[in-house]
This record gives sequence, structure tokens and C-alpha cells, in this order.
Amino acid sequence: MVTLDNLTVSYRQHPALHHVSGQFAPGSLTAVIGPNGSGKSTLLKSIMALLPISGGRITVSTPRTRMAYLPQQADIDRSFPIDVRDCVLLGCWPTVGAWGGVNQALLARVTTALRTVGLEGFEHRPIGALSSGQFQRVLFARVLVQDADLILLDEPFNAMDSKTTAALLALVQQWHQQQRTVIAVLHDDVQVREHFPQTLLLAREVVAWGDTAQVLTEPHLRQARAWAEAWDDTAEICNTDEKVAA
Repeated sequence: MVTLDNLTVSYRQHPALHHVSGQFAPGSLTAVIGPNGSGKSTLLKSIMALLPISGGRITVSTPRTRMAYLPQQADIDRSFPIDVRDCVLLGCWPTVGAWGGVNQALLARVTTALRTVGLEGFEHRPIGALSSGQFQRVLFARVLVQDADLILLDEPFNAMDSKTTAALLALVQQWHQQQRTVIAVLHDDVQVREHFPQTLLLAREVVAWGDTAQVLTEPHLRQARAWAEAWDDTAEICNTDEKVAA
């Protein structure tokens, strides 16, 4: 579904991802983990073409309209005056566009999505009045409405209570059973071991990538920490001529 070929992404000429290569297979469920600043969120944004790449190539085998991205809550302005229903309806944007009308079928999809995440009856509440857990359920409902083949989740369970986390993890498992490709940035090693069969361990470069049991070993985790601590942010970025993202 997604192929990374020698991918390098930099901020102000300092690499956040450095020569990353590998593949996310169709229908796979993969956790992306690593120390703080290891390039995990950068990877998702690069796949979504929200960031320019400095070198290498990203190939995605599904159209942009079939991709869904759930960002970190810190990246969202919840003071914007929009209610829950309209926020979830934004998931229809890739197919409806700016001038498409909202018909009863779309409203029914929103109602079903909100019922699925346990927020039936919340349609007209402003998003700024919701708790963090409730708002995260809204974001998952928006992903449900998108009906995407490729789903990218950036720290989807961060600071969530156990009940909300369990409910949202069940949705992720449902997507996996439906053979959707799911890539999630996570921090909880126990959560990864129990629910994610594939893992990519990053420290700006690939430390290990494959079956979770083989990736989450103490030597690999030590290596990731050592690479993160030893990284030289003043080093010059490697020069490369390839700057193509598909």
C-alpha cells in the first residue's frame, strides 16, 4: 500500500527522517514507535503529502480520496465554532468537495458513525465543549465516514481513559479485519505488543521493521535510544536528487 524508498525529510536542513526504506503491505496493521523526536509524526505527514520530502520517494497505491488521517489533538483548533455533526461531515470532503450538497444518505452515515463511537445525541454540541476523550471519538467518527483504504493515526490513544482507549482499539481491530491498511504512531509498548502485529521502530532511521515480537526486543529498544541520543542535529543533510512523492 505504501512504499518508502530512501526517504529523507528535513526541517531547516536538519533531517527528521533519514534514508528510510520499506513497505506497508495492503491490509497490514502497523505501529510506528520510537523515542521522542524520532520522526514518527513526520512519517505520517509525509505519506499524506503534508510535508515536502528532501530526498527519496514515497509511493502510495491508493488515491488521496481513499486516505484518512487522524492528527494529534494538539494540531487542531477546537475553538473553531463547529458542532460535532459538521466536524464528522468533514470526512465526506474528499468525495463531496466544496460544492457538493449534504443529503440524507450522508447525514445517515454521520449518525451511524457517532453511534458506533458512542456519541449518539451529541450531534449539535460544539466541539469546544467536549472532553478530550469525547473529541477523540469524534475524530474516529470522521475517519469512519471517510471509508478509507489507508488510515493514518497519530497518537490516537494519547491521554485517553481506559474505556475510550478500549473502544477505539476495537475500531482499529475492525478496520484490520476489513483489510484496510492502518498505520498508527504509538508510545505504549504493551499496547503495541497486544494489538499490533507489525511494528516500525524509528530513531530517524529504521532500527527494525517487521513482526512486532521480533522488533520489540531489548537490544532494538536500546539501539533506538542510543541512536536518538547520539544524533547530531548540526550535521549536514545528505544530498540527493530524488524529490518525488506519489
